[in-house]
Parts: sequence; C-alpha cells; structure tokens
Amino acid sequence: MSKFDAIRPYYDAEVNQAIQSGINHPILKAMMQFTFPDVEDEVWKTQLRKTHSIRDFQCNFIYEAIQKVLQKSSDGLSTSGFEKLEPNTSYLFISNHRDIILDTSLLNIALFDHGLVMTASAIGDNLVKKDFLKSLSRLNRNFLVQRGLPPRELLQSSQLMSEYMEQLLLRENRSVWIAQREGRTKDGNDATHSGVLKMLAMAAGDRSAIDYFKEIKIVPVSISYEYDPTDALKMPQLMAEANNEIYKKTSNEDFNNILGGILGQKKHIHIHVGDVLNTELETIKLENSNTNKQIQALTQAIDDSILKSYKLWPTNFIAYDLLNATDRFADNYTEQEKSLFERRLEMRIDGKNEQMKESFLAMYANPVVNKLKYYDKL
Repeated sequence: MSKFDAIRPYYDAEVNQAIQSGINHPILKAMMQFTFPDVEDEVWKTQLRKTHSIRDFQCNFIYEAIQKVLQKSSDGLSTSGFEKLEPNTSYLFISNHRDIILDTSLLNIALFDHGLVMTASAIGDNLVKKDFLKSLSRLNRNFLVQRGLPPRELLQSSQLMSEYMEQLLLRENRSVWIAQREGRTKDGNDATHSGVLKMLAMAAGDRSAIDYFKEIKIVPVSISYEYDPTDALKMPQLMAEANNEIYKKTSNEDFNNILGGILGQKKHIHIHVGDVLNTELETIKLENSNTNKQIQALTQAIDDSILKSYKLWPTNFIAYDLLNATDRFADNYTEQEKSLFERRLEMRIDGKNEQMKESFLAMYANPVVNKLKYYDKL
C-alpha cells in the first residue's frame, strides 16, 4: 500500500472499475442527463465503460458537464494571464475560494483550453462522506483534506498532504490547486491563511522554505462571480459569526451548497492567474531570515496578487454604493443593473433584518474596499 492511499485520487488502472461500480448511481445518471439531455442513457453508459483514465473522464464528461453549467447558469467565463504559463509544466495554484466545486472545475477548463497541465485539487473530506461522491471526486483527480482532526492527527495529516503535493508537483509533473484558506470565503474578504503555507513548507526537507516555494512555482489565482450563486446560503453562518455564536451546519448543508453553486445564476465569471511568485520570493529571502516572517511576507504577496487582479462587476459597485449610501461608483453600472440587484436582495434575504441586509451587501462590496487599498481610482 502507498502511504498516500487514504487521500489520493484513483490511479488510471483503477478508473474503469470505479466507473463500472457507479454507472447506475442516480447522481451519475442525473449528471449525465443534465450534460447530454438528447442522448439515450445506454449511449453515455457505453462511452463510460470505455473510459480507462482520469484524463479521458475529465475531458469527455466533466469538461462537457461544466460547459453545460456555464451555458445554463451564466453569461460566460472569461480568463486572463494563462498565456504566461508554460505547457508541460506543473504549478501550485493558490486560489481564493468562493464555490465548492466550480472554482477548481472552471480553472481546469481554462487550463485545458490553453493546452496546460490540469490540476489535482484539494477537497475537504467532509464534502465527500457518501461513498459515491468520494468515488466521483477521485475520478476527477481530487485528493482529500482531512477535516476535524485532533491536534496530533492534524499534524500527521498535514505532513502527509504536504508530501503528497510535493510528489505531484516535482515527481509527477502534475499541477495542484489549493484554496488560500480552509473553507470558502463567505464575506467577500479574500485572505490567505499562513497555516496553508506552513503546511506546504513541511515538505521542504533540507531545503529552506523559500527555496522550496520557488521550486514548486506558486501562482496566485483570482476568481470572481458577478452573482455568487450561494450568497443567500452563506447568510446563516455570517449571522452567527456576527453575533459571536457557534455555527453548526445542517445535515444536508454542504450538498445544498454544491447544488446551489452548480445550478444557481452566476452571470459573468472571470479567472485571472497571476505571475509565478519568483521575484517576490527572492525579495522575501533577502529581507527576512526568519521563516515565520518569510511566510507572513509570502502570505501578503499572494493576497496582493489576488486582490489586485480580482475582477470587479457592476454588482460589486452597486453593493458598495448601497451599503455606503453614495453614488461614488454610479458610472460603473446602469439603473437596470441596480434594480436587478436590489430585486435579488429582496428575494433572497429578509429585508426587515438590517444586519442580514448589511452582511449581504458587504459580501459584494468588500472586494471594492480591498481593491481601493491598492488603487486611488477603480
């Protein structure tokens, strides 16, 4: 047994058997009927039975499913920065995180369309507790982040994951996607948690952390949705946190968030990939000899890249103006766009709850606030 067996995706040799085992599962059937609505079930089942690699499964089925999601629930995906990346080269993509499934799926569509190496992607094991969902995630080249462990086991799990990512990046030439923090950003304030970088550094071995970070080629990724399809679903947790209450998820909450993200209206979506953080790491190494300070500086460098390149939409400017009772950014949206957003606000939350209304608006406005820290004019 490989020491990574508990967390890794399937090997290609395991793919066909996994597909055969789940081919009649209702979730797979629903996914295929959504993706190929005019195709008889036996046709896609026959094609699935001929699938023997993760790449074939992703290119022939997942790619088509995500294209259908974009067609049905968005006004399209735009990208920038991908032309700077080299083909046949692995990168560690550290991304802001808004949607459980789509963030990494859309990045992989963009990588595929640009002829670049697609990613193995981190996913919390809390999201794939059901056997079929775990199998589906492994078929889509996800590896598991083990959640809710006691401190000693968490340390061991972090060590294992860091070693696995090093193997993917440096030995298998496989790109990796990981979120900048545990869990999705709920309030629109994208911020990298230093713990993510400390976990990565555990695989440095005899190398300094900075030298290792240079070797694995860190690329910050910024993804933005004009409408967050799960904006209303994020409200209960935001309300609990605002009132210093402990938030407990309902039993089907994660699954509802997954469905909401896939099927909910998103309007426009943009992904920007930043530059490889090479010169930044050189500067950090020269200016800081202390590893903790180096990691703090790298955390800031990732944040700077993500926040500066975050694509702002009319919804962000509208929310900022509504929240601050101003028309500062009125040139960035139309009256029709404003009335549509206000209608969404009315439909999705309790308008009598001022705290909830403010939290909803702040979710969309905070990216504007963050970008104003870098630019005088937007």
